[in-house]
Amino acid sequence: MERAVVQITLIGLLLALVTTLPNKDDWDIYSFHINSTVNSRYATTVITSRVANRMDVSKEIEFQVRIPKNAFISKFKMLIDGQEYDGVVKAKEQAKRQYTQAVSRGQSAGLVSSVGRTLEEFKTSVTVAAHKKVTFELTYEELLKRRLGKYELQIHARPMQPVKDFKVDVYINENAGIKFIDVKGGLSTNAMANAITKTHVDKQAWVYFYPTEDQQKTCDGCGDQGMNGDLVIVYDVNRDTSLGDIKRSAGYFVHHFAPSNLPPIPKNVVFIIDQSGSMHGRKMSQTRIALIHILNDLAEDDHFGLITFDSDIFHWKRELVQANKENLNSAKTFARGITDRGATDINRAVLEGARMLNAHPREGSASILILLTDGDPTAGETNLERIQSNVRRVIADKFPLYCLGFGFDVNFEFLKKMSLQNNGVARRIYEDSDADLQLTGFYEEVATPLLTDVTMIYIGANNLTQTNFSQYYNGSEIVVAGQITDNEIETFTPQVIAVSTSKRVVFSETNTTVDSTGTMSDSHIQRVWAYLTVKQLLEKELQLSGPEKENVKNETLRLSLKYSFVTPLTSMVVTKPQGENTDVLHKPKEGERQLSGLPFGQPLGRQTPWTSLSAQPGPPGPPGSPGRTGQGFAVTRLLTPQGSGQFRTFGYVASQDPSGIIPQLQHRRRHPKVKYDQYDMMPDDVDLGLRYMPLPTYDPAIAKTVDMDIAYTILPTYEPVIAPSYAPLYHRFLLKTVNQSLPLCFDVSGDVGLKLFHHPNKELSVNGELDSVKHGGFKRIVIHVKPDQHIEVDAAGITVRDGQRATSHTGQDLLTIGSVTVIRRNKEIDVAVGDSRMVILVQEKDGQEFLWPVLRQWPSNTSVTGILALKPAVYEEVQQTPIRKLKINNQDIFVTRSTAVDYSIVSSPTLDCWLLSAESALQRPLEDFIVSQI
Repeated sequence: MERAVVQITLIGLLLALVTTLPNKDDWDIYSFHINSTVNSRYATTVITSRVANRMDVSKEIEFQVRIPKNAFISKFKMLIDGQEYDGVVKAKEQAKRQYTQAVSRGQSAGLVSSVGRTLEEFKTSVTVAAHKKVTFELTYEELLKRRLGKYELQIHARPMQPVKDFKVDVYINENAGIKFIDVKGGLSTNAMANAITKTHVDKQAWVYFYPTEDQQKTCDGCGDQGMNGDLVIVYDVNRDTSLGDIKRSAGYFVHHFAPSNLPPIPKNVVFIIDQSGSMHGRKMSQTRIALIHILNDLAEDDHFGLITFDSDIFHWKRELVQANKENLNSAKTFARGITDRGATDINRAVLEGARMLNAHPREGSASILILLTDGDPTAGETNLERIQSNVRRVIADKFPLYCLGFGFDVNFEFLKKMSLQNNGVARRIYEDSDADLQLTGFYEEVATPLLTDVTMIYIGANNLTQTNFSQYYNGSEIVVAGQITDNEIETFTPQVIAVSTSKRVVFSETNTTVDSTGTMSDSHIQRVWAYLTVKQLLEKELQLSGPEKENVKNETLRLSLKYSFVTPLTSMVVTKPQGENTDVLHKPKEGERQLSGLPFGQPLGRQTPWTSLSAQPGPPGPPGSPGRTGQGFAVTRLLTPQGSGQFRTFGYVASQDPSGIIPQLQHRRRHPKVKYDQYDMMPDDVDLGLRYMPLPTYDPAIAKTVDMDIAYTILPTYEPVIAPSYAPLYHRFLLKTVNQSLPLCFDVSGDVGLKLFHHPNKELSVNGELDSVKHGGFKRIVIHVKPDQHIEVDAAGITVRDGQRATSHTGQDLLTIGSVTVIRRNKEIDVAVGDSRMVILVQEKDGQEFLWPVLRQWPSNTSVTGILALKPAVYEEVQQTPIRKLKINNQDIFVTRSTAVDYSIVSSPTLDCWLLSAESALQRPLEDFIVSQI
């Protein structure tokens, strides 16, 4: 997707947040236990942390742990001086009111926030008297999902300091019998081998992880602050071709259905690949690699089609063809030639893919439609609801649609809803070095259909979870739960009807045993039913509207409260001793962009038709200026698209002028509302005398400018209000020039990860994580040599990670890792690969060391990308007064004269430069250079 972006620089849009870890002298975590019990794939995990305040004064003690995103928190309590303080799950609106009251009293709030791909972070704190102790206990529950023939129980250990009494105990009990069990993850490396004990006996397995304090400092991801990594227990259960494993009690049942030894069903698959401008660079190259790999995996009796799209549709062939050698070679040639350009017409592309499948009916086969995109629809039909309606009408429940959203610019909720409406799922592809592996990994999950039109029938049962499934894939599992009518186990009769190749099959025999009707068994099965029901109701609510949506939402809320699940509709209020803060914890939505450490529920914007202006607008500005100028700002009229090229004014916004004054907001009108949870968050302890900022949501709309020679601006569809903010943390970059008066400079806000250098031919990728020093540099730089081999550089030394093995180096030895050589010389780290050479300088500012990479020798390959691979800037000065204007690539850009420190030189001189936005300097969105994990 190609976007023209002229961003209004807003001071304070990103906050500098630094996580402070505890000082061992302040408080001591003397015991940290993780106890996980898995019973028929349902895991209940309890994290217990016991902490002592060793100081002579009261101390605030923090409890901070990470749990799987798929889990629901169900219990939290603290024990202080024999008094127990329990968290209470409440409806989100009720919790919000309690939070607001707490904030009005100057109190803070806790948060559950997303961390990486698979984890969420739970955080709270309490004040403990001198030489007193506190016990934290958190319980969460999850139903393990089978993927590629295995279940994975992920346990993240991050106690924040080495712990004398650290234990992880895992117990697994499976009626069907455990086929195999293994332990993986960063904490299962050689250094930890003797800390792990694994026992497997028929239906039961035990895993114990008891590392010593020394081991907690020396393992992968470990250090003086203790462990920080995952322990992943991988297992599967025994299977046959029968009805499967049914666990039942007097009141409820859970059915796990995953027959094996079935013949694979030939498939018809159409791949729809976004090739719009926003797929530029690594996204597109990774997509090509993954697509070629997937084509290699097609079976000869499969039929396939391939479409690429931007604002137009491009066919490899207009009809599906057999996956024979000749066709596959032709398709791979087509895939290698896919290039990024143009806008994004999702509607037309998906409808064309569906047409191709509808035109190719084949008895005894299974059809699949797979869409990969990284952005919103910007061409053709752009109304999201109409697109979803069109797609649903054409597919008509005949085959599933799987949507893969690449990165965080994509409207993931739109893709998720469209997938669910068409019996598929949506999956986010993270924009990292392994994105191609993520793509091929997803395809492997749906590569082998074994059954189609699966119907689960339960006589003598009601309140069932989903019972109809379009397809069942090898390595997956279908799970259904429900209530047994009138507690009559004897009359309960399960049956599964499906299609295997071209024949109808019935599964009715069972290998199950009837569990006892004790309260423990009843309670367990009932919670599995509740968990699965809430998960599916949340998905159903996304697809509905009007009264039906409200009814489903109310039922979801009722069950969440009854079973004390922290879901997107509920929050946990953490009670504390009298006089202390009240924490309110909520579960973030997938892809929700939260900054860790920010509180729950405080909107940055609100629905109001007016807002005041702190500086009055002045007279009209000079020709070519952005409109009316005033005390430090220029006012621009904003328009929202109304179709047929028409726009409606919804307000005005003031942009920053060259004097550098903070932008203010002008009077603007009411416009389409957004959901409450689309707002960002704000700190509750701000100083109202600090700077102010307008605040975004994540649904962009076009807003045209008036009296400007720039065509249009991407702005958010929110109604901005003025809200206080801290001054931002930002880092200034220099972009050198050739034969120009001054270099260019631009700012990057926040301690984000940046793509520094990517050499596709050498399979070399270098990413860096910015530090928390204003105008500083990089805290850490990671050089990826191979998927399982990388080099981490920080100011203290170099760590080489080869698979599960890690070695640290602080001296001046020459290191050779694959094709890369690295050597450290005092304050320089020299990195060479092929004809490229990079130097990482260790610089210092205000007593803090940081890294600054410099590309000293350019490679002969011209396809390298990244911040370091940017070519010298070329510009022309077209206007000097009253506002400085440069012409770059035929675009007129307003600039400000400023200064920047040149950290690429050891002496770090300060240079004059032309300051402009990152997008204008880079000539593409800054997001193209941002990575979520380095």
